[in-house]
Amino acid sequence: MAKCDEGYLCEVCGGDVAGLTDSDLYLRYVIGMLDPETLHTTRERHIRCNPVLAQYIVHSDFSPVVVEGPFDKRSLDSTYVRDQQVLVTRGYERLRELSHLDLPIIDYPLPEVRAKLEQQAGGGWRKS
Repeated sequence: MAKCDEGYLCEVCGGDVAGLTDSDLYLRYVIGMLDPETLHTTRERHIRCNPVLAQYIVHSDFSPVVVEGPFDKRSLDSTYVRDQQVLVTRGYERLRELSHLDLPIIDYPLPEVRAKLEQQAGGGWRKS
């Protein structure tokens, strides 16, 4: 099978990352954890295959993820955890929204992430 016919396979479990709402790659892009210039070269994962990030999603349509060990949010600073939960949950909600929209990929990130990217590019990020 040609590489382009395989779809996006999870680098952790090897399964197909079938939808945007399952994509750790796009979640990290939407919340500003992934540089847009590396989006096309970064390996894909299911959100649940990155439990350290997935544990911060607090949403009725997402079963909670528990991490054991040093990155368990229960053992981290409560302010940091709250901020991460807000950001990552907003990112997850954005993925759910994007799955029903027809937007260019440049418009996927959260508004504050887009603003930061535009500022870093001197206002030229959106230009072709």
